[in-house]
Amino acid sequence: MRERLRLWVQIAFAALTNGYLYGILTGQIYTGPTKAVCVPGLNCYSCPGALGACPIGSLQAVLGSRKFGFSFYVTGFLLLFGSLLGRLVCGWLCPFGLAQDLFYRIPFLRKRKNLPGHRYLIWGKYLILILFVILLPLTAVDMVGQGRPWFCQYICPSGTLMAGLPLVLSQESLREAAGVLFAWKMGILLLMILLSLWVYRPFCKYICPLGAVYGLFHPVSLYRLGVKESACIHCGKCQGSCPAEIPVWEQPNSRECIRCGKCVRACPTGAIEAGFGK
Repeated sequence: MRERLRLWVQIAFAALTNGYLYGILTGQIYTGPTKAVCVPGLNCYSCPGALGACPIGSLQAVLGSRKFGFSFYVTGFLLLFGSLLGRLVCGWLCPFGLAQDLFYRIPFLRKRKNLPGHRYLIWGKYLILILFVILLPLTAVDMVGQGRPWFCQYICPSGTLMAGLPLVLSQESLREAAGVLFAWKMGILLLMILLSLWVYRPFCKYICPLGAVYGLFHPVSLYRLGVKESACIHCGKCQGSCPAEIPVWEQPNSRECIRCGKCVRACPTGAIEAGFGK
């Protein structure tokens, strides 16, 4: 029941934040007042259906700007949602997380939870956060001091799926102009789709800088998991049910947890609780 609820919340939130029907039908990007407001998950600004802005894209826009040096709004936004929800945003509110969940449901190959070398690969998203989201927009600037949104421009498969593809398909001029960069981004997207058919949420686990930011708040976020030591029998069923294979009885608030709630349902003694202040 909880898993079905999570799926419907994901669908509803994706529709709410990407519900500009006119843009979807015509390929026109919405530029109204809500576009100045960030939404919690990845949400490409250039997506024809997007009604809000992506916090990672907004952060890069400020860091790469020659007019602004720091964004109190975006930083405060990340602090607010990180301290309140942590990676609950990843599990329940991110449209690209929903896309990966749906790809994983397709019967294809033998499913596995993590890639080989998982404990090392998970640090990739922190490297991308530091290098592509923060350092390169600040330091790799053009002649007038303007930086690029490196992560959005060269990596983000969510932007390719939700913005690049719809725009290229709807506008002939863009199809003619699409070149090496678009082919590169399509390659990354196809790789993520293929991996998502086999491995649970590879982008979230190994690449997403927004997940890296929210994960840093897990030790202090108000929404958290709690384990009642008196009820825990250390059977390991929580780890067996976890999509990231986290030993929940030892690390209930691991940075890799997306708060899907599967461990709560799997616990035979009800020792695991999820909620605010647990």
